Amino acid sequence: MKHRGRHRRRRRGRALRAALAGTALALTAAATMISTSQADVADNPGALEPLTTSAETAPLRLTEHSVPREWLDRLSSGMGRPVGVDTVLADTDGSLREADTCPSDGKRALPVEPAATRAYCWEEADTDGWRPGGVTTSGDADDDGHWGEHRVVLSGWSQDTPTTDGRGLARVAFVDADDPRALRYTWVLLAVPVDGGHDYRGLVSTVSGMVWYQNKLLVTADRGESSALYVYDVGRIQRATVDDASSVGRVPGGWSAAGARYVLPAVASYRAAGGDAPRPGGISLDRSTAPDSLVAHEAMPEDADGPTRLWRYAFGDAPERAGLLATDPVSRADAVEAYETELGDVRSVLSYRSAWYLGRMTATPDERGSLWRQDAKGARPTRCGADETYRCWSGQAASLSYWQETGELWSQSGRMLFALPLDSVDRSLD
Repeated sequence: MKHRGRHRRRRRGRALRAALAGTALALTAAATMISTSQADVADNPGALEPLTTSAETAPLRLTEHSVPREWLDRLSSGMGRPVGVDTVLADTDGSLREADTCPSDGKRALPVEPAATRAYCWEEADTDGWRPGGVTTSGDADDDGHWGEHRVVLSGWSQDTPTTDGRGLARVAFVDADDPRALRYTWVLLAVPVDGGHDYRGLVSTVSGMVWYQNKLLVTADRGESSALYVYDVGRIQRATVDDASSVGRVPGGWSAAGARYVLPAVASYRAAGGDAPRPGGISLDRSTAPDSLVAHEAMPEDADGPTRLWRYAFGDAPERAGLLATDPVSRADAVEAYETELGDVRSVLSYRSAWYLGRMTATPDERGSLWRQDAKGARPTRCGADETYRCWSGQAASLSYWQETGELWSQSGRMLFALPLDSVDRSLD
């Protein structure tokens, strides 16, 4: 019944827009000049609507599928002993530039208010043809903010132009953030074991969301991968032995990772079933819950209107299942909390305490987006200082990650990686 209600609201919305469009044709140019502030107020999404019935929450159920241990062991036997994060960080591919040395056109991707307190840019030559996606940090991985001795940022990217075999690839930059004035990174290709562990293929995904929790990295997958969360073990990074930018997997003479020197094979995946199962978009970690939890927003088509679903899964606490979601005896993970928001074009999500922070893009790619804090009582956007508009967030930002140990919110937009205090977001609320 709830889903029929959703469709009714969408039909009413389309009818209303059609009526408004007809009315607009009869108005003079002067009468149609409406301030951005007035338009924004009319777009207030209101409070979150809880989803509580089984019909509403059942489509959110995931089933865990593990890659057989013998496949992973066979791949390690063929490629050599896996390496850890420390080894990858010590084998640098390049450096990020601090914001004051970045091109001005790139810095336009940064939010206006609240302003970034730290910002860096990627070299165009190293990211050309790749689209930025999810961000997560060692602040997610461990509550002390470190992985071993290092502070680390993971930055996800997906290929805009498919490879020669017609598939787009996904990769992650492991960024050494020990020195905030000199961030260095190394590329790692995301892969999926195939052929019983005798080979691997590249992950086909836009990497819209990533969460690094304990020793696992969870990545959203869509394009070519149906709807899934892929799981990676950061202790199972493998070295590529052939430098061939056009091939992935076993090749004559060794193993290739599309030019990257490291490859990370998936160890598991979570998939939903059913025609109404939402495709996860952005994801993030919430350490303010007990147990820690993973939150997600629904990835909606660009032309869709109506509500967007938000939901939460609990992480398990069994030592042998470190970094994995809590599941029942038949490997199913159920959402422990779910809502609908009237916001459309949601591209990033963060939950902390009772608030949900939602980054929203606009229909125009060059226009700035907005950042909302929403809960069961209402919704408030961040404001652009004394300006009356709230479209002052980055229009392209596709991820939110809260580094609890430092109080910083991390994201990336275009070729800019940036951070700002979460407190500054709350202070900017209208």
